[in-house]
Amino acid sequence: MSYTARKVNYCYATVGNRAGAAVNILDQLKTEGINLLAFSGFPVKGGKAQIDLVADKLVGIQRLARKNGWKLSKSKKAFLIKGSDTVGAVAGPIARLAKAKINITAADAVAAGKGRYGMILWVKPKVYNRAAKALKAR
Repeated sequence: MSYTARKVNYCYATVGNRAGAAVNILDQLKTEGINLLAFSGFPVKGGKAQIDLVADKLVGIQRLARKNGWKLSKSKKAFLIKGSDTVGAVAGPIARLAKAKINITAADAVAAGKGRYGMILWVKPKVYNRAAKALKAR
């Protein structure tokens, strides 16, 4: 199963877990011309939600966060995986990590149409370099 793995940086904002909280951030990113490679949002404790923002360069997101008073995390690392959408396609990269005895913190995959899929995958920082080697990430 063919795929490519790419090292990416991301940061996250913590917002109120209510309708419209994420769209406020996304609209401002759009207005500033900041292109996201991936976006993920999910609830966390205390009535909050975490909005993960993955981009080629985080500097634009960080500048916008300062301007708007967003509480943004430090830069973090993940992997962006793309490949052919075939039965069991995501098993390939996940199996490589399992073989290297690397636990996955989280993963989200989706069919992208036209026979393609994409996945964002997170591991603990202490195993990131080993994971990059196992995935053959660039």
